[in-house]
Amino acid sequence: MVRTDIDELAQHVQKLAEAQVLCVGDVMLDRFVYGSVDRVSPEAPIPVLRIDQESTMLGGAGNVVRNLVALGAKCTFVSVIGRDDGGTQLTDLVAELDNVEAYLLRESARPSTIKTRYMAGGQQLLRADRETDGPLTESTRVDVERTALGAVDVCDAVVLSDYGKGVLSKHTVASLIGRAHALGKPVIVDPKGNNFSRYRGADVVTPNCAELSDAAAMIVDDEESIVVACRKLISDFGIKSVLVTRSQKGMSLIDATGARHVEVKAQEVFDVSGAGDTVVAAFSAAIAVGIEPLDAVSLANVAAGVVVGKIGTAAVYGDDLINALHSDRLYSSDAKIMPESAALEKIKRWRQRRDRIGFTNGCFDLLHPGHISLLSQARESCDRLVVALNTDSSVTKLKGKGRPVQNQTARARVIASLSTVDLVVLFNEETPMNLIREMRPDLLIKGGDYRRDEVVGADLVQEYGGEVVLARVEPGYSTSDTIARIATS
Repeated sequence: MVRTDIDELAQHVQKLAEAQVLCVGDVMLDRFVYGSVDRVSPEAPIPVLRIDQESTMLGGAGNVVRNLVALGAKCTFVSVIGRDDGGTQLTDLVAELDNVEAYLLRESARPSTIKTRYMAGGQQLLRADRETDGPLTESTRVDVERTALGAVDVCDAVVLSDYGKGVLSKHTVASLIGRAHALGKPVIVDPKGNNFSRYRGADVVTPNCAELSDAAAMIVDDEESIVVACRKLISDFGIKSVLVTRSQKGMSLIDATGARHVEVKAQEVFDVSGAGDTVVAAFSAAIAVGIEPLDAVSLANVAAGVVVGKIGTAAVYGDDLINALHSDRLYSSDAKIMPESAALEKIKRWRQRRDRIGFTNGCFDLLHPGHISLLSQARESCDRLVVALNTDSSVTKLKGKGRPVQNQTARARVIASLSTVDLVVLFNEETPMNLIREMRPDLLIKGGDYRRDEVVGADLVQEYGGEVVLARVEPGYSTSDTIARIATS
């Protein structure tokens, strides 16, 4: 098994920000059309999708880049787009990324690749592709090579993200591998097709099991056959090692003398779209900063486990990896405690499943039956309950010196241990208004000792169609009264 020293891997995550990676390959526009299906078309035996929302994001090599910068790495990106609306959208999406130096070369007669997925109930109904897989014009190919070869000098690792759409010709691949090796830079290839001779000399190729089977021309159905197939590619094409992604079974790193297998860990699986891109990004960034290959595999494995729990071709952030690394050794309830960015991702997934999101907030110092009643009533009114918890400094501003009695970590863990609570987020302001604005809960819950016009965020929630609920208050319970009684006893 791959070594997984959690503290050391967590330190490696911080190091990823030092990586400078060159990514060359086929960029795509991934469109997701979400809706619901409640009837069959009278025109044909097909479902009718009632569209609720649409989103677009970078796919293909673009998703590798998005994951690289999400992990903190810097990236030079070389690809080809069309002179069309899709190309304009791709340019805009890449421009939104930090730490990316992009060279998106345009070719007039070439359509930008667009993949549209129609989704309902968390499942894909249909995928429609607009693309070409023809070769680039000679002038564009020369421009791609010249641009990419110049960028090899200033990078720590090279990623060739091959989706078979024509950007990576055999000549271009060979030229980049040759230049990288001359400069001592590792080359990681995400391959396409069954002809791996075009990747001759690569340091690592990252096929999935189906791609490995096609390339080796043999059945691959267990760890032993995976090793045999990989060793064949290594011998035939001078590839140094093969990292095989095996879906829910994890991944395997094979070289001429060793084989390591690791199981993927995912708490929830929502969508496997783009998971291979995430693996390539995490592994490449780790290799770029000198992390040992086995530890790089461990980080890529954790990243894969995180990304399949997100909707669409998603990106994994450094905080995601840190949280996932530590989750196994924390109490299970601690996984509910998240920073705001991770919490927003979680809420987005719930909303895609049409869960009704409830929100309440408080200091929750010295938890008592009144708190339990409030949270129980809140949870009965929604599918998922988010609790925003004041930090220690925020409590002191509100309650005065000597408060809180329990620090924010203790309070968060107590709240998270309750079955009625799905998510705990700390906030440092006096009110949770910023969180409410970002999370847009369907239900805002406070105790009945408040008037509706006193509830922070009530106007905003009602304005966008949400509901404000005042929960019944259990008489006789007060944290302040309890503390006062303790002080005088």
